[in-house]
Amino acid sequence: MIKVLVTGSSGFIGFHLCNNLLKNKFFVIGIDSHNKYYSTKLKNKRLSFLKKKKNFVFKKINIQNKIKTEQLFLKFKPTIVFHLAGQPGVLYSLKNPNTYKANNVKATENISSLSKKFKVQQFILGSSSSVYGDQTKFPIKETFFPKPKNPYARTKLKSEKIVIQKLNDTSTKFTIFRFFTVYGPFGRPDMFIHKFLNSIKRKKKIKLYNSGLNFRDFTYVDDLIKILIKSINKKIINKKIINICRSKPILTNQIVKLILKNFKTHHLKIVNTKFVKGEMKKTHGCNNLLKKYFRNIKFTNIQNGINNTIRIFKKY
Repeated sequence: MIKVLVTGSSGFIGFHLCNNLLKNKFFVIGIDSHNKYYSTKLKNKRLSFLKKKKNFVFKKINIQNKIKTEQLFLKFKPTIVFHLAGQPGVLYSLKNPNTYKANNVKATENISSLSKKFKVQQFILGSSSSVYGDQTKFPIKETFFPKPKNPYARTKLKSEKIVIQKLNDTSTKFTIFRFFTVYGPFGRPDMFIHKFLNSIKRKKKIKLYNSGLNFRDFTYVDDLIKILIKSINKKIINKKIINICRSKPILTNQIVKLILKNFKTHHLKIVNTKFVKGEMKKTHGCNNLLKKYFRNIKFTNIQNGINNTIRIFKKY
């Protein structure tokens, strides 16, 4: 049985990845620090689902602690590492930049160094479309020069460089995926769709930054996970960085309409606000390289993805 280590296993994407790896009969070692950036109750809920599986082991570790993380490598000897842990949040990074240096940069240094030391066969880094910043040409290709405009994006770009530096001339195969606005069931409460759903539930007002005129290239989490699992033992020659996106951006205002089709409410108060410093006005990724390596990709229709997200939100 192949052993897969997933950092950030109680996080949004980490949880979905672990869940699907377990269904595919992998042995999964999950690591998460359960920091308090957002609801630990939600993280524990995700973890409770994973713990029901026999081939899952969880360790509450902050991978900034290299000694404890190394002990985990010694004990379990993982073959594959998915590094998804990190401090998310664009706006939070403007107020707390130092926590991003620790949770993104230092953590990546440790996990990539240990993967090199223990000769892990494959290393996959979850990066972000935010590294591109504001571009003038679309769709955004992997070859475009990055222009990160906030501490979160800068530390994600730094993490990419660390992985390339550490693993480039080793036996460890590595791939860096840049995720574009991932959404879906059990999503992060600080991201727009779940923030909007929680505002409906609590009858609170919701702020629409830039009056809802930001474009986002939303990617349904199940689509992302299928690609990550397919990437196991996939031979990706030369091209180390790949976008994961639908390549169909949509206005925030349009997302609001799609949500309200399925979630009727008479208590919603929407407040239009100005553009927020550090945010990108538009994300629109090119997925040609992705389709080259992962043929026959079918992306979930945005309305279907939102309907599924709302259904699980109401249930739990």
